[in-house]
Amino acid sequence: MLTTTLIPDTAEVEKNLSALQKFLDSISLTKIVTALVLLAVCLLMTKLILKGQDKLLGRSKLDKSLHGLTRSFTKILLLFITVMVVAGSLGIDTSSLLAVLSVAGLAASLALQDSLSNLASGINILLTKPFVVGDFVTAGTYSGTVQEIRIAYTQLSTPENQVVMIPNRTVTASVIINYSTQSKRRLDLTVSASYDAPTELVLEALREAAAIPQVLPDEPSMFRLSGYGDSAINYLLRVWTTTADYWDAYFDILERVRTSFEARGIEMTYPHLNVHMAPTETS
Repeated sequence: MLTTTLIPDTAEVEKNLSALQKFLDSISLTKIVTALVLLAVCLLMTKLILKGQDKLLGRSKLDKSLHGLTRSFTKILLLFITVMVVAGSLGIDTSSLLAVLSVAGLAASLALQDSLSNLASGINILLTKPFVVGDFVTAGTYSGTVQEIRIAYTQLSTPENQVVMIPNRTVTASVIINYSTQSKRRLDLTVSASYDAPTELVLEALREAAAIPQVLPDEPSMFRLSGYGDSAINYLLRVWTTTADYWDAYFDILERVRTSFEARGIEMTYPHLNVHMAPTETS
């Protein structure tokens, strides 16, 4: 049984070696030079086509989110054509090459499941459009402005000017908050004040603090007592701003609340711990 198994394997190896030797013998210097020239021409054409495509995409109305993905697919297609052209010039049977590439592609797909998952997730992002380039989003634990959506990952620029590359499958598997889809955003702020401060005086200070240009006057505002804490009364300040002005309004109001409270003598309390020492009895 061992001999029967080895003979076909040896014959197959010899057949492959013979075919390889025949192929090497058939390659002439002319074919090699021709293949190199074709390779250079194809690579140059690929570069020019990609450059022209970038210009067309820049002038078109196509969503910017699709630019990176379109460029990647075009580049892969052109490189595949280059391989086929160069292989044909060397006398390689392209139909056999396609079969080999198909098998290699299957093996690669099994080995690169994560990458293919990122690719599928990238296409899903482009089709469903939970965000587009330029939106400010939170995806999982990361927040930033979307700079680019590529085949494998989404690129964010954080407020700290850091570039974050998030795999697309991580993006689609997480909760996505898009702060840019709506033109207006509500600003809620909870402020604590002393129990000794009159309620109307505190509400007056909050209204004064919220009187800034970024607050939209046509939208409903709310200034109310919202709860009783252990050492302070909680008040709610609720106003509306444009999405672009949200953070400026937030920090401006924070600063103005303290100024308004200090001007009216309102104490902004914090938890206190009082320790009372009981006298010890002596015998």
